[in-house]
Parts: sequence; structure tokens; C-alpha cells
Amino acid sequence: MSVAPRGLLVSERFLARNADALDAAAREGGLELERIVVGEDPEARIDAARCARIELAYFSGDLFPDRSRAFFAAAFAARNLRWLQVFNAGVDHPVFQRFVESGVRLTTAAGASAVPIAQTAIAGLLMLARGFPHWLDAQRRRSWEPIVEPNVPADVSGQTLLVLGVGGIGIEIARLGHALGMRVIGVRRRPLEAGDPVDELHPPARLRELLPRADWLALACPLSDETRGVIDAEALALLPRGARVLNVARGGIVDERALIAALRGGHVAGAYLDVFAEEPLPADSPLWTLPNVIATPHNSSVSRGNEARRNRIFLRNLVRFGRGEALSNEVRAGSASVP
Repeated sequence: MSVAPRGLLVSERFLARNADALDAAAREGGLELERIVVGEDPEARIDAARCARIELAYFSGDLFPDRSRAFFAAAFAARNLRWLQVFNAGVDHPVFQRFVESGVRLTTAAGASAVPIAQTAIAGLLMLARGFPHWLDAQRRRSWEPIVEPNVPADVSGQTLLVLGVGGIGIEIARLGHALGMRVIGVRRRPLEAGDPVDELHPPARLRELLPRADWLALACPLSDETRGVIDAEALALLPRGARVLNVARGGIVDERALIAALRGGHVAGAYLDVFAEEPLPADSPLWTLPNVIATPHNSSVSRGNEARRNRIFLRNLVRFGRGEALSNEVRAGSASVP
């Protein structure tokens, strides 16, 4: 007796680039698929009959942002949807939690952009550490202003990097920090594993006692009830005077007003920020103009290789789904992160 094909909601652009790889993964997983396609027209909608046949869905990066609405209109109408793979790493947005709460399995592309994000964070660290804000300002003014005493920067080697969230991104930040000769302290729930590139690893409950040791605080954790606002005025005050902050996680992890005050007062000497409490960052935010801040528009992950890495995660999970195996990067109910 033949089994009806399983409906897969997928973008036209993904199929144009990956049709053969999709067919191969379906065969390997023992799946027969019906492709239900989100086309190029952002206003087009998939009819109810086809939505009812959708069991699997892939929210690929090419759908964002213009065709996100069309994709999710179909996904929410898909009453038989069992599994949703998304190109995102963080899934703190309420739209994703709706699927989890309704019993749909949700998997992410966590790790696909870990290397470029970590490289960008370390680029921010090096720019702040070596005096690039001063040099770039002088360049804009066409002014020859070498850095001299008493403002000569300290060696990066030997400084302490505290990484909050030693997952895919945090591990890469730690690895690059080690390559610069830094001492790396990690904070996460999961215990130390072979190959973790940290000198020490501690549970989140010990964060506050670790802050006074940090020359650099790198934030690479998911936004959750546990981490929201965890870097508040009290936490910032525990950092040594002259410490610096790197945030490539989520803006909600930091009390932004407290950070601005600490930057203005000099207790925090500088910050590289890719994420903010409100995005886009409001035009009147002091973070645009503070001389000791490098701000980027939630863009630290940008890299040509991301799409291929995200698609490989989806295709590997498709095989696992067909075989009834555990899926990679599956989100826990009530959480914005993978285990």
C-alpha cells in the first residue's frame, strides 16, 4: 500500500539552488515529499487544501524579510505541521514559541554562523584594544594623532576574557581569545567537555563573583527568562574599572541605560555592540555617538557561507526525521535555546 507524500513547505529560491540535494536527503531518509512552494510574490498565499497537506517546513534565509509573512501564513494554517526548521539560531521571537507551544517540533540553525559572529566579536575586541576608535576619528578629521602616553594600550595577551554562554558562538570566541594569548573563563549550565577552549568553566550562578576578574565581558548566550537583564547596573559595577563589553547575543541581556551610564562615566572603557534593546537602534540613542562604542546593525553574522551551512543543517535533519532519529538543535518547550 502506497504512502501519501509528505508536504514540505519550502521556498522557490531554495529549490532552485538545492533541488538535487533535497532529493538525495529525502531518499536517504526514506521520505517521499510533495513540495509546497512559497514563490517570489510576497503577497501570494497558499490555498487551504495545500496547507492541510503540509507536515514539514523549512524557513530558509532567503524568505526573510520580504516573504516571511507569506511563509508563516501557510505554516500557521498547516494543521498537520509536525516539524519546522528555521534558519535562525536564536528563537526568542514569540512567533517561534507559538509553534513549540502547539506541539510542533522546532529546530534551529544554531552554529551555522558561529564562526563569522565570533570573528566579528574579536574584531571589535581588537579595534577597542588597539585604539582604532581614536585613529578612525583622527582620520575623518584628517588629523595626524598618534597614540602616546599615558594612553598607550595594554597588551591583549594576558588579559582575561569572560564569556557568558559557551555554546557554538561562545566556543569560537573563546578559541580566538586563546589564540590572542588571553585567559578565557566560560559561563554555562553544561559541564566542561573535552576540547572546550576555556581555562575555567563555571555555572551561571557564579557569574557575579567572576565579573571582577574580567578585562573583557563577551555575551554570547540566548535570551531567556534567566538571562534577560542579567547584565544590569550592579553587574557592570562589579567589572574592574576600564573593562570592556562585547555583545553579539541579544540586546535584552543588558540594561542599556546602565551600560550607557557606565560608558559615559568611564567605568566601562568601551563596548562593541551588535544587538540592542530596540532595533533598529533609535536615531537619538547615545550609543550612536559615544566615542568608546562600536555599533553594528545586528549584522555580525553576515557571511557568504552561511546559507550553505544552514541548508546542510536542514538537510541532515530531514534525513534524521525520516529515520525517526533525534534532530539537531531541537528547541525545548518554554525555552529560546537548544539544550
